[in-house]
Amino acid sequence: MMRMRSGRYGVLGGLALAAASGCGGGDAGAPEEPPAVSSPAPPQRVPRPAPPAVGGEVFVDVAAESGLEFHHVYGGTGEFYMPEIIGPGAGFVDYDGDGDLDVYLVQGGSVTGTSDGSAPPGDRLFRNDLETGRLHFTDVTAESGIVATGYGMGVASGDYDNDGHVDLYVTNFGPNQLLRNRGDGSFEDATAAAGGGIDDPRWSTSASFLDFDGDGNLDLYVTSYVDFHLSSHRTCRSSTGRPDYCGPRSFAGEPDRLFRNRGDGTFEDVSGPAGILGARGTGLGAVASDFDGDGLVDIYVANDQRPNILWINQGDGTFRDQALVSGTAVNMEGKTESSMGVDAGDFDNDGDDDLFMTHLDGETNTFYQNLGRGLFEDRTRRTRLGASSRPRTGFGTALVDYDNDGWLDIVAMNGAVYGLEELASKGDPFPFSQRNQLFRNLGEGSFEDVSDRLGAAFELLEVSRGMAVGDVDNDGDSDLLIANTNGPVRLLENRVGDSRQWLGLRVLTDDARRDAVQARVEVTLADGRVLYRRVRTDASFLSANDPRLVIGLGEESRVARVRVRWPAGGVEEWTRVPVGRYSMLVQGRGESASDE
Repeated sequence: MMRMRSGRYGVLGGLALAAASGCGGGDAGAPEEPPAVSSPAPPQRVPRPAPPAVGGEVFVDVAAESGLEFHHVYGGTGEFYMPEIIGPGAGFVDYDGDGDLDVYLVQGGSVTGTSDGSAPPGDRLFRNDLETGRLHFTDVTAESGIVATGYGMGVASGDYDNDGHVDLYVTNFGPNQLLRNRGDGSFEDATAAAGGGIDDPRWSTSASFLDFDGDGNLDLYVTSYVDFHLSSHRTCRSSTGRPDYCGPRSFAGEPDRLFRNRGDGTFEDVSGPAGILGARGTGLGAVASDFDGDGLVDIYVANDQRPNILWINQGDGTFRDQALVSGTAVNMEGKTESSMGVDAGDFDNDGDDDLFMTHLDGETNTFYQNLGRGLFEDRTRRTRLGASSRPRTGFGTALVDYDNDGWLDIVAMNGAVYGLEELASKGDPFPFSQRNQLFRNLGEGSFEDVSDRLGAAFELLEVSRGMAVGDVDNDGDSDLLIANTNGPVRLLENRVGDSRQWLGLRVLTDDARRDAVQARVEVTLADGRVLYRRVRTDASFLSANDPRLVIGLGEESRVARVRVRWPAGGVEEWTRVPVGRYSMLVQGRGESASDE
């Protein structure tokens, strides 16, 4: 039976519930009436204080001790089949609606299938039993009814049927699956019932749930990688002549797919009419946001060794690729890069989303700053994000405020795709391991690589791929779920973020059932500064994120107001939102506000 837990949130502007307080934040009582606030002052760029230290361990891996036992099987046989080195992803998802994040882990297996007739290992679902007083997970895959035994790539989350229960879409090397949440702790495979070709038998990678047409139903964008089949496999070699994995240029690229939600549990493939089929890419990452500020959700696609795509929503059911015009197709040198992971967020608190993506070693990760109205500039060098990323191959990534000081930092998961000669020469049987990185936002337009100051978790040498971000222990800071190729899962618990003030929000549609994906939230502090965030579950690489917002406030003990710009239009605000806990903001229960 599904466990339902009350008292996890306070609902503002409607039915009052007991709000759950997290660690390290604010007065548990009702806040005093904040002063009247006029138009927010321009963002103040000030140097940030040093991050608080907690025994030198900023993140601590608690996967094993919390019962999150999982080892990815990549199925390598020495043939170097290309899909073996790309996955897997992972997901933070509250599947049972009890207010804490459960974990979905994507499994590989064997690209060629099992030769002895045994069942493939399959994906796993772990329930978070946080109510026991400590972080603990239970493997509930069998009782959930989930049977996902394809050669897995990634997972996306979203309530596509608006029934209040989050559903899952699993991408594979081979047919994909739509897993419908029944709401009783179990799932059903709804792939066939959904129709529209949503199974997509090609090699799919990242996916994003979004409402591109504003009808209140979540549509689905699915990225496609290359036209690889076992019959087209070829042997590629390293610079020293060793057999190695091929790159994407060895195979033809594929167009992505856009599926429109009909609102009756079914989808239709609108890739052609929407203009998506006009571009063949090598898509590995995707993120949805309103990049040009016109109120319509757009889509940015990270392509591997091909120009990236910025699908600008035309408002009539079609999209137009504006990547080249916007300055996001290629880097400042006019070169295509090996884009893999991608995220969008407002790093400079100026009200629009910037872009960050990870790349192959020898290149740099790239940062595109949004100049307004969907025009970007490559500011990788100016933000000091280039040099330290050049020796690494990046995948999962996120713009996340790890220390809750109000500025979005950057996390990047690393692991090579071609064998590293230094490791291979020492006899390493899987010579692809690299260290992960964290870049701290200095608050004045640049970042600092602080990876070597975070403790043992960032000293590990592994082949990291997907990464999900979420507050797994509900203490008001962002934790990291890391999926490794041919390795164990890592759950990095944040030990510093909750030492600062924070605001937790879950933003819901008017029926209080579904997360209002792509709603834009503006938090005005007492001194007039404004922090901007977006509700989402997509981005990173092959992974699904916590839809809740954890907004670091630094040393501020209260907020003046919270304003929400809803995806389908309209603006509401709340002026009595407590800090140090999670609150629900439901569409239609705030005060109407002008669109400043």
